[in-house]
Amino acid sequence: MARCIAAWSVMACRAAIWPILSGLGLLGLGAVALAACRFGLWGTALGAALVSTWIIALGVWQALRHDTRSDAIIEHRDPDQEPPYRLVLDQVPVPLVEIRGGQVSARNRSARSLFATDDLILPPPAALIEAGVHHLLQQGRRFRIDRIEMGDHMVAALIDVDAEERTAEARATAEMIQVLGHEMLNGLAPIVSLAESGLAAIAAPVRRDDLLPEILGTLGRRAEGLLRFSEAYRSMARLPEPIRKPVALKTIADDLARLFAGRWAGAVVLEIDIRQDMVAMIDGDQIIQAAWALLQNGAEAALAGAGKPRVALCVMQDAGRLLIEVRDTGAGVAPEDAIRIFRPFHTTKPGGTGVGLSLARQIALAHGGELTLSQSAPATFQMEIRGQ
Repeated sequence: MARCIAAWSVMACRAAIWPILSGLGLLGLGAVALAACRFGLWGTALGAALVSTWIIALGVWQALRHDTRSDAIIEHRDPDQEPPYRLVLDQVPVPLVEIRGGQVSARNRSARSLFATDDLILPPPAALIEAGVHHLLQQGRRFRIDRIEMGDHMVAALIDVDAEERTAEARATAEMIQVLGHEMLNGLAPIVSLAESGLAAIAAPVRRDDLLPEILGTLGRRAEGLLRFSEAYRSMARLPEPIRKPVALKTIADDLARLFAGRWAGAVVLEIDIRQDMVAMIDGDQIIQAAWALLQNGAEAALAGAGKPRVALCVMQDAGRLLIEVRDTGAGVAPEDAIRIFRPFHTTKPGGTGVGLSLARQIALAHGGELTLSQSAPATFQMEIRGQ
């Protein structure tokens, strides 16, 4: 009798804890999926959705089991009978594993195929057992490990990084080709038309002296605009690998202040917040280029906004990371532009190339960091570089 009461108490506790854990897990996965969709990390979003499906299916199965079977029946159920949630998990294309103590088990068909096992993965990969490790190399493929705590054990989804990168590259290439085609057509069409007008003017001696200077001047400006676009594209495509060395951040801030004064003196106020003694392992020239793009973007936005134009540059170091923040007093970034603002050649400014923010993000990524729009109004950009 005492044993039955103890068993019932354990099951009751598990029944009470499971909804709380599953609810927290689903809430966290929802936040991860939304953030992944915002930044175009579709593999991460898919992994979060699949793990959410697993949790929901497991909850449904447990609820059905609790409602339709007594404890005695559960203890003596047929071991060969597959729970319904396992059938769902087997259709998930992302490998899912369960980590309990020092043991790792494959929990769907993709995981069993990847590790060539029916259940336990022997020997268990150290990357899966160590909580601080987030990447796994298996069968020559790179995987990112997304872990979810499930009480006394853990579930991990293995996201194929190579496949995710190939998808992102294909999407970026398609966007680039579309932009290039659009810009080239927009640039060449008027040039062809102006060249034909020039030939017609030559054939009309009466109006030739009046028309030719105007036609040739417009033709030169259009050709110059196309040349600027081509140079901007080349700078995007040929970003060299960063050469890291110790750099005094105060020196970078002083160089940026001089550049800003030469370009925006008397029009926009620059405020700089930086400590004197900070040093970082970076490519100083590239970081100046990225920060200058952010400052120019901020100055242009501040001039277009209401009130006194100001741009703030804040440089901080904390917990092994370098953080460069640029904030302006402009009108902010519209919601429809927030998801496109870092795309190459996307611009909302007349005469803009749409290269500055995209190039700055490439420089941040090349340093193992990231560049984000942390706040839309006032517009605040944060460049974070880890490993300092």
